[in-house]
Amino acid sequence: MKKTVMMGVILSLAIVGNGQQPFKYPVTKKVNQVDDYYGNKVPDPYRWLEDDNSAETAKWVVEQNKLTQSYLSKIPYRNQIKDCLTNIWNFPKYSVPFWAGKRMLFYMNNGLQNQSALYIKDYPEAEQRLFLDPNELSSDGTVSIGTVSVSKNNDYVAFATSASGSDWQTIRIKKITGEMLEDQIPWVKFSSIAWFGNGFFYSRYEKPKGSELSVKNEFHKVCYHKLGAKYTEDQLIYENEKYPLRNYTAMVTEDERYLIISETESTSGNALRVKDLRKQDSEWIVLVGDFNADYDLIGNADDDLYFHTNANAPRYKVVRVNPLNSNTPDFIDVIPQNDMVLQSTTMAGNRLVTVYMRNASSAAFIYNTSGQLEKEIEVPGIGTMSGISGEKDNSVVFMSFTTFTQPATIYKMDVNIGIPEVLFKPDMKHVFSEFITEQVFYPSKDGTQIPMFIVYKKGIKLDGTNPTLLYGYGGFNISLTPNFSISRMLFLENGGIYAVANLRGGGEFGKEWHQAGTILKKQNVFDDFISAAEYLINNKYTSSSKLAIQGGSNGGLLVGACITQRPELFKVALPAVGVMDMLRYHKFTIGWAWKDDYGTSEDKDQFYYLKGYSPLHNIRKGVKYPATLVTTADHDDRVVPAHSFKFAAALQAAQAGNNPALIRIETKAGHGAGKPTSKSIEEAADIWAFTFYNLGIKFTNPCQLPKKIDPLRPVDKAKLTPSVKPKTKLKPKR
Repeated sequence: MKKTVMMGVILSLAIVGNGQQPFKYPVTKKVNQVDDYYGNKVPDPYRWLEDDNSAETAKWVVEQNKLTQSYLSKIPYRNQIKDCLTNIWNFPKYSVPFWAGKRMLFYMNNGLQNQSALYIKDYPEAEQRLFLDPNELSSDGTVSIGTVSVSKNNDYVAFATSASGSDWQTIRIKKITGEMLEDQIPWVKFSSIAWFGNGFFYSRYEKPKGSELSVKNEFHKVCYHKLGAKYTEDQLIYENEKYPLRNYTAMVTEDERYLIISETESTSGNALRVKDLRKQDSEWIVLVGDFNADYDLIGNADDDLYFHTNANAPRYKVVRVNPLNSNTPDFIDVIPQNDMVLQSTTMAGNRLVTVYMRNASSAAFIYNTSGQLEKEIEVPGIGTMSGISGEKDNSVVFMSFTTFTQPATIYKMDVNIGIPEVLFKPDMKHVFSEFITEQVFYPSKDGTQIPMFIVYKKGIKLDGTNPTLLYGYGGFNISLTPNFSISRMLFLENGGIYAVANLRGGGEFGKEWHQAGTILKKQNVFDDFISAAEYLINNKYTSSSKLAIQGGSNGGLLVGACITQRPELFKVALPAVGVMDMLRYHKFTIGWAWKDDYGTSEDKDQFYYLKGYSPLHNIRKGVKYPATLVTTADHDDRVVPAHSFKFAAALQAAQAGNNPALIRIETKAGHGAGKPTSKSIEEAADIWAFTFYNLGIKFTNPCQLPKKIDPLRPVDKAKLTPSVKPKTKLKPKR
């Protein structure tokens, strides 16, 4: 029996001025839990916080939130920040539309709605009408819409709903004319909705045995649901009980010719199998039998299937294959790899619309299905083009474009012409100052050149005194390109500098860039981020006493690792929903799928490496860590909140000096998706209040100085040429 040591609970706070008096934290109970890894004894005294259903954990959450809110309530301008955020948040926002026959569907938020509602419009002239409002599904806006799919005959819309930010979803169906069907399919997760005939394919698990928010997800399966049937009667299409830790995603081509199942066992690489739906009881054809590369379906032209892939092409290419051609179909290059990274490809109007990354900013082109370049699409500037939406037989596509300081504008484009036209433009009530966006390249610890965007108000003096927020991610082949944040504008208007480092582990320069920040090379990611901070300090953008760092999920791990490795380098740390326990992450929900990026403690060499940087296991008692606000949520079943709970408890027990080490735990929220606007504003207000206060920023309320000009004016004066040119090609050193 494990011995439990009770240490009592203290719940008091002394805060005068800018955190100048030491804190008295709630003393978190410790237990005598010790794990043996290859003869290494590793204590885990806060293991009990992994039990998300226990009354003890619930009590701890209440006590920690009480402490955090007590601290934040004493910040004099906290309410001003919240009021200003509410003001500037309140403008209509649109999503990229998608087709339903001759109709288009799109999301719109009128400003402060908790969830965006789905609208339908006969293209192009008819008035829009409300089709589905998730705000009517709950009293507090915590039910959101996930995947939406229109039937091939355009008569039905299947949609998945999620409660409180959980990854668990329930699929429901509504007629395009407005009537809701009784069909409901629960326990859906990581699923597409692929229509075929009088129903659709989808993926689900059985009802979890144990806590649905933390138990390991196993035995994924693909099923077929026929309209009007009970989900318990759904036909099993594919499962593989020999491999319980694999996921399956079903796709059907627009002409209902092929069913394709993508099989994954991690976040990198997938196998493919295909079935000819024209033939009853046709056999599965294995197109790809290993997990050595990524294949994303684009669509088909007659017998040929088109895929976006990094197979023998680390910066991606487009290939086609005829699955019926032989027992071992050959993939043929259609658009070969080039010097840019191919991010996405959409088939529309019998053409291929591609979006590339050129030094982490977007470039776009139109090709024919034979791979011949027809036109480069004019991109409005340094920014991100995304969400290309179209259909094979429709020449009109939709897309979004945004920058660091301009909200998303929605465009439509006829691929026969290739010129984007504004469809929806943001109409903000308040337009901010003029800003500069520059891109620099700096050397990491091993000499590799790393790109970084830096955004600041025009006229700012680079004298080393500017409050600066450095953001990073560095994992899972995810690229950080320019994006707009409403709340970040308050920081920029108050003289802040915002920097985004494109670290190894991301996808900014292809597969090699990604792999250079994984498993036994993960330290490269932390070195890149630390070097970014040093560059900003050495070049007089800021100083250690004015520097905050932020990241979420894998980026939360990044922040946790960097403050345990270089605590003196940063003043403020903002790790959100982070992976903090690198020895046990794979034991919860979908964590096992991250092994290709992290490795696991079940491998001896990887254990030593993971323990060497795991944030939880590298906190040292008596060290003065930065002022830290950990954020998580009670319904996060992607990165379970136990990571943040244990990290915060350990940090509080170790912290020396008077920098606060606090945790903010949101209720009825998850990893981030589907968070209601009201909760987003409250969380942003608390994060910025904490950051401003601990960086010593004198808050100036921009909402007291309203302006009104065209929101599409060119406010970004971007430097197109990098400030520091790379000495070598932008590839990881071998």
